[in-house]
Amino acid sequence: MKVRKIPLRLCLGCQEMKPKKELLRIVKTPEGVLEFDPTSKKNGRGAYLCANLECLSVALKNHRFEKNFGLKLSKEMISELERQLNSS
Repeated sequence: MKVRKIPLRLCLGCQEMKPKKELLRIVKTPEGVLEFDPTSKKNGRGAYLCANLECLSVALKNHRFEKNFGLKLSKEMISELERQLNSS
């Protein structure tokens, strides 16, 4: 039986490579809007974040969203990410 390769992605917060299914995806749509992507299938530039608040705070503190997307996260997006992290 063939062993499948597990796709790995880099967390913006802790900068560790982890399996894609363990991470949350934030996407910059072609219209230039940042959105949370629970299905990981939306079109656009994606970035990944661990499912804990520490990684979110590190990513915000080090401006990693701005460096990755060229856009600043809105307060609504930050509160949506915090809500998603608290529910998981």
